[in-house]
Amino acid sequence: MSDTGEVVVSEAPERSRYEAHVGGELAGWSEYTLAGEMLVFTHTEVQPAFEGRGVGGALTRYALDDVRCRGLRALAVCPFVLGWIRRHPAYADLEYRSRTRPDVD
Repeated sequence: MSDTGEVVVSEAPERSRYEAHVGGELAGWSEYTLAGEMLVFTHTEVQPAFEGRGVGGALTRYALDDVRCRGLRALAVCPFVLGWIRRHPAYADLEYRSRTRPDVD
């Protein structure tokens, strides 16, 4: 593992995930499923050797910025992504929430 280097994130659509690399090594990934106009984030993982280095945050920020650029919404099934969105209110507008139906008389 490389001890130096910035986190470089890119989408790997053939694997349905975003990947983070540090020093050329795969440091983490966030898996998704495209469902219409929504990206469903199902699982995020950071390799133990890279934990505590901002990999998960960089990965999530990149993925959500991409969601915004593509005009999509995000459904965070993954607890990490959901928690990240809740801690960063500037991304709250991307979170998909089901609409409640008005009461029917």
